[in-house]
Amino acid sequence: MDVKRLALLASRTDRAMAAAAELREHFDFVSLERAAAVVVLGGDGFMLHTLHRMLDRGTVLPAYGMNCGTVGFLMNRYRNPAKLAERLAKARDFQIAPLRMEAIQQDGKRHIACAINEVSLLRETRQTAKIEIVLDGKTRLKELVCDGVLLATPAGSTAYNLSANGPILPLDSQLLALTPISPFRPRRWSGAVLPERSRVSFKVNEPAKRPVSVVADQKEFRDIAEVHLEIARENQLTLLFDPGHALDERIVAEQFAV
Repeated sequence: MDVKRLALLASRTDRAMAAAAELREHFDFVSLERAAAVVVLGGDGFMLHTLHRMLDRGTVLPAYGMNCGTVGFLMNRYRNPAKLAERLAKARDFQIAPLRMEAIQQDGKRHIACAINEVSLLRETRQTAKIEIVLDGKTRLKELVCDGVLLATPAGSTAYNLSANGPILPLDSQLLALTPISPFRPRRWSGAVLPERSRVSFKVNEPAKRPVSVVADQKEFRDIAEVHLEIARENQLTLLFDPGHALDERIVAEQFAV
């Protein structure tokens, strides 16, 4: 990797800004427009923000994150800034494909967004949501009465999906996790594991009485009538990880955490 063409992006926390100052003592960074890769300082939220920023700009670069946040599941450890070039030379690359979402509001307005972790439908009021689930054009669940439902990628399966008791998916599994959030009826339905090629649609029943919002990672739209989801292969992203600290290993290790 050309370390003379690295961009540096840091969150506005004191920890990330201090780390950025240390790195600049050892490297001359370039603008995002001229870069061959980007070094990201922050937490998982800032990494997602950075990846979405690149998707929105249509310029997707390999991203090497160093954790200056809390969990840092998508990040490497921050250590020894002078050895960044050596770490990048040994880094493993992982490709992840986001979900492409088309959300249609009750007034007919359409929104397109990508989600790297998951797309979540959530009730807006005290009333439970009623959601029909359609897979590849066939209704699989006529009515899920719930607080919400989500569809997660393997990269996002250890995030909100895991908190909602969804399955952890290996990074190379080519699967998606469909997980209910506090389901009331059918009470025993715990979700499904779907092939990555699946097209998933959610249709909101009684939307005026039981309004539902949708969140694609960090983008939210309210008063939703329908949501259509599929993997966007054309928007594939690349994350770089230190050997032994890679995302696939962390996903496996998470299944044995107690």
